[in-house]
Amino acid sequence: MNRYERVDPERVAQNRVVKLMREVLYYRNLGNLEEQENTNLREDDLRRYLLGMGRYTPALIQKALFDFQKAALINRNDELSDANKAVYSLLRYGIPVKEEAGQNKVTVQLIDWEQFENNDFAVAEEVTVKGEKIKRPDVVMSYNVE
Repeated sequence: MNRYERVDPERVAQNRVVKLMREVLYYRNLGNLEEQENTNLREDDLRRYLLGMGRYTPALIQKALFDFQKAALINRNDELSDANKAVYSLLRYGIPVKEEAGQNKVTVQLIDWEQFENNDFAVAEEVTVKGEKIKRPDVVMSYNVE
């Protein structure tokens, strides 16, 4: 680059964040996901992770993922901050679900807070998410995606 070329400050900041996530926090790099079909929840990856933990049945996992997806969807009448609080609460405290009526609830933890090294954290760039409108955040942090 010669001294007359313009440096994109947004790209510089993005590169710095991704480098921090990879080199300091040891996040796995998923790369640029601009051309892939993406959603706000990598449900298949999270299901595989939860099954691999061996703590929950497929039925409990399915119900927990349904509740998590419902909380993550923002209706036109919802405030973004309310949806963020609901998602944070489920991530932090788990999702209480019953396998069948009459049974006790089991709390499905999407993040292993007790043995933190059991989690898988990843970072991706330019993640195109299609929906009512197309969104493409510069940097996305994911957890427990295998």
